[in-house]
Amino acid sequence: MLLGLGLAVVLEGCSSGDDREWMKINEKYTTEEFRRDYAECSKGGKLDEECMKRRGWVAVTAPKQEDKPFGDPYGRGGSPRIRY
Repeated sequence: MLLGLGLAVVLEGCSSGDDREWMKINEKYTTEEFRRDYAECSKGGKLDEECMKRRGWVAVTAPKQEDKPFGDPYGRGGSPRIRY
């Protein structure tokens, strides 16, 4: 299982648009199988997460979230937003 996680990390570095790491739980899989499923589930440069799940893949990391602008810290025009 640790080998599979390491393989997912290495393969994820090769992909360009999706920062998630993928693996199959309690199943053996090959690099070729991952690459095939990843390519078949990618449309227009965007990965279809549900397609990967249907093929037995589990996202090990969450997708990267876009940063949102901070609100007005002085409370003008609404409540202040504090990020930790």
